[in-house]
Amino acid sequence: MADGGGTISEVYQASRRRLLRARGDVERVERAGGDVTSSEFVSSLRRELAEIGSMCGQMDRLWRSVAAKPQRDLWKRKVEQVAEEVDSLKDSLEKYVLRHQKRMLEAKERAELLERANGDSAHVMRVFDEEAQAMQSVRNSSNMIEEAYATGVAILSKYAEQRDRLKRAQRKALDILNTVGLSNTVLKLIEKRHRTDKRIAYGGMVATVIIVFMFYWWLRH
Repeated sequence: MADGGGTISEVYQASRRRLLRARGDVERVERAGGDVTSSEFVSSLRRELAEIGSMCGQMDRLWRSVAAKPQRDLWKRKVEQVAEEVDSLKDSLEKYVLRHQKRMLEAKERAELLERANGDSAHVMRVFDEEAQAMQSVRNSSNMIEEAYATGVAILSKYAEQRDRLKRAQRKALDILNTVGLSNTVLKLIEKRHRTDKRIAYGGMVATVIIVFMFYWWLRH
């Protein structure tokens, strides 16, 4: 005990002075917050209140030695009042420390949540970019397929035009040959050539269709 022995009056006066300082420190903690709520400061304040409590124990023994009952009862009430104030300050200090720790924990959790949210946002943006690239790739493939299809249609149209022109030319040639009276052998040769040219034309169209659909299948896979 810091104030040593003495009469009950001396110990009481010393306890009141220290209690007044402790009350000011507790109020300072509650007003100022984090600037004075270091573990060292709080521990020092706890020790101070504990020492005042020890002084209350000393006074409790001293007032019992007072001879006169009225004086004894008076000192009893005074000692009990100091002890109650010490308990009240201890309770206020501990409640504030708990609130402060709770605020610190909530601030930490908010910071962690914000950090995770920023990480999730970055992940979402990466996914969005990947999806956009995939959609662009699909559009490019679709454009290539449409161009290949258009090219195949144009080729088939050209083959059809060439087939029609060939038929017209063959009919004219047959008409001329009939007019000049060529033999049946020559006509058969011409018809055979006509069939051969027809096979070539149809074969070309089929090959073109196969190539176009093979290209389309390759783009899809």
